[in-house]
Amino acid sequence: MPQNFRGYAVQSAGTPVVPHTVPRRDSRADDVTIDILYCGVCHTDIHHARNDWGKAVYPLVPGHEIIGRVAAIGAAVKSFKAGDLVGVGCLVDSCQQCSACEEDLEQHCEKEATWTYNDVDRHDKSRTYGGYSERILVSEKFVLRVPEGLELSSAAPLLCAGITLYSPLRRFKAGKGKQVAIVALGGLGHMGLKLAKAMGAEVTLFTRVAGQEQEAQRLGADHVVMITDPTQMATVAHKFDLIIDTVPSDHDINPYVASVTRGGTYVIVGQFTPLHTPVVPGALIDARRSLAGSLIGGIAETQEMLEFCAEHGISCDVEMIRMQDINTAYERMLEGDVKYRFVIDMASLKS
Repeated sequence: MPQNFRGYAVQSAGTPVVPHTVPRRDSRADDVTIDILYCGVCHTDIHHARNDWGKAVYPLVPGHEIIGRVAAIGAAVKSFKAGDLVGVGCLVDSCQQCSACEEDLEQHCEKEATWTYNDVDRHDKSRTYGGYSERILVSEKFVLRVPEGLELSSAAPLLCAGITLYSPLRRFKAGKGKQVAIVALGGLGHMGLKLAKAMGAEVTLFTRVAGQEQEAQRLGADHVVMITDPTQMATVAHKFDLIIDTVPSDHDINPYVASVTRGGTYVIVGQFTPLHTPVVPGALIDARRSLAGSLIGGIAETQEMLEFCAEHGISCDVEMIRMQDINTAYERMLEGDVKYRFVIDMASLKS
């Protein structure tokens, strides 16, 4: 039967995140019941909480970067047992029958993926609620195993920020001999630097913030380029095989596109709303450049990313917070005052 658990929710677009009793649906035979230990705070949580995209249904329980421990399993579950350390990312279900799902691209499910929160369960039509809660139930196929060697709290943001950068880096073959640039140093960008460097690429950070050279190098950058400096920009014209743009707000991408080499690719991962400065088609046509987008990754690729991070000692740089401090964390995120991801210690719910 359905159960209620402690958590935090947003009741409307103009109100803070507050304590809330979170209803969880009936457990099914393929379910893994997870006690949540840590939950990362993603900028997407703020977008949904404040209804920036016009899709929020309240009460809304955010959180899709979840690390926890298996509390119980359904009768049909074969891959997990009580006590296992596991993760849940942005997805909790899909049709599992369309061509996208058959290609392990569940995030592009042709019948629409079921998102971890602010969505509707495809079986019983109940609402989905995220990781700002003490417990969650997820179908076995959408539960990820946490490899040995990953520090649990800093692994939580890998389930969104990590896979968001890993997927296009893998898809466009970042590696030895490739020139890769990351636009902006934030929650996504710092993971891009770490992952691209671990893959063997020569890595550059594009930034508008002066004085980030030492920090960028610590994270894996070989070079730092100030987008506001015409001289520096001229030195990287036609240079990069791959540029990944992590900026989450409207900006002019044309100066960056000019830095893509012939046949190279510019990938947008952070911006969902329209760009008001049009992309100059001739810049793409003249150099056979490609403009692409990328959305997280499928379950198999996300598991691959976790294994890669464990093998190479990669984690997210995080600041731990209590659940009770979430509203302050939101305001700090909007001001860019975090290096580089907040993670909630869900044990704080007990206090």
